[in-house]
Amino acid sequence: MELRFTPGLASIEAAAWDALAGNQPFVRHAFLLALEESGCLAEGSGWQPLHATLWQGTRLLAAMPLYLKAHSWGEYVFDWAWANASERAGWPYYPKLLAAIPFTPVPGLRLLAVDEVARQTLLAGVLEWAEAQQLSGLHCLFPDALSAKCLQSQGLLRRTGVQFHWFNRGYADYPAFLASLNHDKRKKLKQERKRVAASGVQIVRKSGGDLSPADWHFFYRCYANTYRQHRATPYLNERFFQRLGALFAEQCLLVIAYQDGEPLAAALNLFDSERLYGRYWGALQHVPNLHFELCYHQGIEFAIERGLLVFEGGAQGEHKLARGFEAVETSSWHWLAQAGLRDAVAHFLQQEGQGLAHYLSELDERAPFRQDESA
Repeated sequence: MELRFTPGLASIEAAAWDALAGNQPFVRHAFLLALEESGCLAEGSGWQPLHATLWQGTRLLAAMPLYLKAHSWGEYVFDWAWANASERAGWPYYPKLLAAIPFTPVPGLRLLAVDEVARQTLLAGVLEWAEAQQLSGLHCLFPDALSAKCLQSQGLLRRTGVQFHWFNRGYADYPAFLASLNHDKRKKLKQERKRVAASGVQIVRKSGGDLSPADWHFFYRCYANTYRQHRATPYLNERFFQRLGALFAEQCLLVIAYQDGEPLAAALNLFDSERLYGRYWGALQHVPNLHFELCYHQGIEFAIERGLLVFEGGAQGEHKLARGFEAVETSSWHWLAQAGLRDAVAHFLQQEGQGLAHYLSELDERAPFRQDESA
């Protein structure tokens, strides 16, 4: 078996990669290649593709979406304090290796492999290479259970986090979901939706052939405006979204709000056969509660209609709890070359993990469901 590092997906056959990747769109060859070829990971971005692959002759046995990072932006797992401590101790933290989907805090496959032997061999090879290159560490964000088991077996440190996901408990329709909530939360959600409807806003969901380049152009205006309001630069450009629409239209859900016939806000989701993934939102003008309508209520309705099992609401946001989402634990895994930093981080993670466990318990107690539903 031969380990290779490839500075870009274009040289890896899409069919071979996708045979390992499964159905989730974010790990697919076309999605990752679109990030590269649209310029979102261009020189100077701090993201250098360096995908790890394991081969037996011409057969691809395992793969890892891998990047050499010059900073920690766009990761949604924050290690700035580790970097500062490392630099103060005289140990350069950057560049570091990152196994993740850029700008995408969605749990999924990270060690793509035909079997466990290939998975273990790939990870061992990457760790050995990272140590030989004197890199500060390897960080794997939001891995699936199989990848996490492999990472644990090779001694990486586990860090826990929290996201908010909505679970479909066989609801026949949106009113059935509302009926599962306690009285106060049910009343609040009904009021939110009534206020949006009373404002004269019309909501349209578009997917597949209904999506046009003009829709993607409008969405990008909304997306960029959100960053502008926070005095930040968007991670993604319009070329990426136009390409996403061309390649993944059947797995994209764009929810657009109109007022007097003019679009004013939009939310983008992706989906596969089981899950809906809330990604981005933006508006050109403020309408009270419109964010909740486009990003949560419409997504829940869509998931029920399609029979999807889970709606992942993205990173952070306790406000999702009041809208039927539940706190779930996520993980990231970390190998650090310097023993002193590794020991300090291990101690920190033990304390942080205890605090997160208490936080998750507290969030469970605040679940919005009726007692007979949550039992």
